[in-house]
Amino acid sequence: MAEIVTMGELLCEIMRPTENVELYETGYFRGPFPSGAPGIFISTAARLGCSAGIIAGVGRDDFGKNILDRLKKDGVDVSRVLESDKGSAGVAFVTYYSDGERKFIFHVDGTPAVEPKAPADLKGLEDTKYFHIMGCSLMSSLAFGKEIVKAMNMFAEQGTKISFDPNIRMEMLHDPTAMDLVQEVFRNSSIFMPGVSELKQFTGKDNIEDAVKAAFENEKLELLVLKNGSKGSQIYSREGLVETMGVYKVEQEDATGAGDSFDAAFICGLAQGRSLKEAAQMGAAAGALNAAAFGPMEGKISPETVREMIENNR
Repeated sequence: MAEIVTMGELLCEIMRPTENVELYETGYFRGPFPSGAPGIFISTAARLGCSAGIIAGVGRDDFGKNILDRLKKDGVDVSRVLESDKGSAGVAFVTYYSDGERKFIFHVDGTPAVEPKAPADLKGLEDTKYFHIMGCSLMSSLAFGKEIVKAMNMFAEQGTKISFDPNIRMEMLHDPTAMDLVQEVFRNSSIFMPGVSELKQFTGKDNIEDAVKAAFENEKLELLVLKNGSKGSQIYSREGLVETMGVYKVEQEDATGAGDSFDAAFICGLAQGRSLKEAAQMGAAAGALNAAAFGPMEGKISPETVREMIENNR
């Protein structure tokens, strides 16, 4: 049984240790780190005490072992992770710039990261409360994206709520028709978790208030969680703004995965019956803890550390 399930690409990440070093330059990297936005998300959910599972694929190689060992250690159900001999695990190379921008080179095409199919049935997943989808997963491979949508429809049919972070990665968008899948997932989402620019892109509105109103034209949408980096987040319902949440200040080492950890902690809070305010606090704390460590999912995230950060910032 898994309260929270996701489906998407698992990767190893190889990272520049210092800023402003181009990927084409000869130099040092750090890694491999277990990664992939769905992996970061589900690892955080499991570390915060939610039963969590992932549908994904890895190569039967050392990088695949790196990923699976970490997810197992964190308590993630990996029984639906395909281990394939047909190729190596997916890899992402990343560098950072002092203005906060990042650049990726993804080696995902033709790897087991985008090979899994939607499950034949949801036996053992009947009690799943939330099925979370990342936009980058829909873009990683058109065929894989269609399998994720197929799984989404299966979960939605049994009453599972769909949560969606558009997480648009243009480096992964090889087929523009994948944006049709992104829109289809949005139309089926109960919880939508975009950044400000993504919300404007989705709705075609430049004004936040107008963009929020346009998003709720989706009749299935219950909550819009708007993430705005260092400015925190705002949670909207159909009645309007419900909660505003700032950020918890930490000495930032690496922002990779902070948004994914925020998503997971927020959804975990809902699954645990917390209020929207408490869920937002959990999200902010998990995001901050993630950013305080180098590596996509290396933050010291646990129920205790999240609770301590919230209590120390009241």
